[in-house]
Amino acid sequence: MPEGDTVWQAAHRLDTALAGHTLTECDIRVPRYATIDLSGHTVGSVIPRGKHLLTRVGDHTIHTHLKMEGAWHVYSRGARWKRPAHQARIVLGTEDTVAVGFSLGVTEVIATADESSVVGHLGPDLLGPDWDAATATANLAAAENRPIGEALLDQRIMAGIGNVYRNEICFLRGIDPRTPTSRVPDLPKVVGLAHRLLQANRARTVRVTTGDRRPGRRDWVYGRAGQPCLRCGTLIVTEEFGEEPGRERSIFRCPNCQPQR
Repeated sequence: MPEGDTVWQAAHRLDTALAGHTLTECDIRVPRYATIDLSGHTVGSVIPRGKHLLTRVGDHTIHTHLKMEGAWHVYSRGARWKRPAHQARIVLGTEDTVAVGFSLGVTEVIATADESSVVGHLGPDLLGPDWDAATATANLAAAENRPIGEALLDQRIMAGIGNVYRNEICFLRGIDPRTPTSRVPDLPKVVGLAHRLLQANRARTVRVTTGDRRPGRRDWVYGRAGQPCLRCGTLIVTEEFGEEPGRERSIFRCPNCQPQR
């Protein structure tokens, strides 16, 4: 799944390219919505909501989610696409620009007035103007016996954390991801750290959680299985972890810096 900062950047690119412009092309390559043509309507805005993208066109909203393989590209009119045309799920064009959504996990068109039906369940958005740390902390505390590593990925608690940040937050707070949330000390600091990390990276082309931009040193534990911890030198370990069979995700941790509680 994408991280919230990735979605924020995609929304920013799309909003810059499309907002205020009239669509001259609208090709939705999803059978259920293939007959919908929003050409002639003006794009009002493109906003991120957690890991969701909402493109508002007239009285309609195009709701998309990148899932694992999705991406939005923006091209000058006539430029060659960087991914195969058969992967395109939606094409939105203006006089000068073409925005293409490739391999999107979700592509649907709803009335703008009904946006709550697709994003109303989300908790406070870590990168949104309505960010509310107190509500996010209360939501996290209510997770109680759920492992903190699972609770952090629950978008109903707070929206925007993916697997990279889940692992990095747990390391920086010295928490084993399998620890029950009720046994995690100082949840407000966990929430505050999550907010600072995503805010710091939302406009970066390369995500960095360590402060060191050199390759191999940008993350504390994520993707570093078998490598020495950048803090203590203990080898980073990894395992599959998840509440639901078939939906496990890899966790990375330092056995020394993140002791079991």
